Amino acid sequence: MSQAPVPQNEMDRLLAFSDLNIDVSSFTNNYKDLARLAAKIAGTEISLVNLIDSYTQWTVSTFGLEIEQMPREDSVCQYTIMGDGSFEINDLSADSRFFDKFYVTDNPHLRYYWGIPLRIQDYNLGALCVLDKSKREITPEKAEMLVLIAEEIVTRLKVQKHIEALHSNLSDMKSTQNKILHDIRGPIGGIIGLAEIIGEQGEENKLEEVLEFIQLIQKGGRSVLELADEILENDKKRNTDVKPNELTLVMFREKLEKLYSPQARSKNILFIIKTNRDTEEVVFPNSKLMQIAGNLISNAMKFTPRFGNVTVDLSLHVDAENNSKTLTIAVSDTGTGITADRIATLLDENTQSTDGTDGEKGFGFGLALVKHLIKGLGGSLAIISEENAGARFTVTIPYAYK
Repeated sequence: MSQAPVPQNEMDRLLAFSDLNIDVSSFTNNYKDLARLAAKIAGTEISLVNLIDSYTQWTVSTFGLEIEQMPREDSVCQYTIMGDGSFEINDLSADSRFFDKFYVTDNPHLRYYWGIPLRIQDYNLGALCVLDKSKREITPEKAEMLVLIAEEIVTRLKVQKHIEALHSNLSDMKSTQNKILHDIRGPIGGIIGLAEIIGEQGEENKLEEVLEFIQLIQKGGRSVLELADEILENDKKRNTDVKPNELTLVMFREKLEKLYSPQARSKNILFIIKTNRDTEEVVFPNSKLMQIAGNLISNAMKFTPRFGNVTVDLSLHVDAENNSKTLTIAVSDTGTGITADRIATLLDENTQSTDGTDGEKGFGFGLALVKHLIKGLGGSLAIISEENAGARFTVTIPYAYK
């Protein structure tokens, strides 16, 4: 088995990923038109928009294949994010890195792969890829168009981040509005212009199949431009108790269940999330919480054998007298456990990964990222465990409020 590839700047890449504060459980169809257009340009049956974190490849948009996630070590895109250019495999079944993967040996029996990194702030956070059951040719002309689509995906990710920042900081609305308009008009105007050129020269480029999607991509590009203005104009009309940058324990539980239940089912692990009912509707900031909890849950499932248990306890203590709230995230498992010496090592700055109970490959950055994010929030991490007796990771994060 080949060694899993890890970018040299992996920790910085994961920090950039966490800075986007991406909640993949709430992604809508913002990229459906782009995934479909990419497949039509490439002439492939399948196109995916993937984001990659410490443990998992998340498919945030798909055309031609129903998939939401897979372990990072099983993905092809983990190799795509290693470089700045495209990554191509003509026959996955003939490549020692992929010939035994489920998507090659079973349906859809994939053979061809071509991917391009999604690059934000000098870091490859994921990839746009096209796949097929048979060999395809990506000409330089098609590759250039796919690169432009990847740039459009990155633009929309940035727009989404700016919009969330806008809602969380209304006092700085005008400045954020200008930033949104500055960041999105140029790139989106470019892709609209590209669509118009394809429409005019489609026959010459022998891309007849692209023509029916030109109107769709133009509409998609313009809709993002209109979205910023619409939110700015109607922000005062919003009447909700929970802002986009906030959570309640109920919302937190639902998001985690949606994202990590598939991982539990793949190992027949009983996955349970409990909340403190007394405060489960009280709001608290959402910053970095999905990344913190998600990494701990993935880590627990990695070291829990089949038919084991992983339990998450979410609680929020409200201290009205001191105007403070304390969030506690406790992740317990019935896995292999940790020795006292290993606990001391994990809490140290230098942490190395080990393989999971099913041979899952570790990348050595999940817990390091969690510790960094917790420290940035002024919180703490505690680990209680015994060898062969499971483990419990407890995160405590304080919040002050007016």
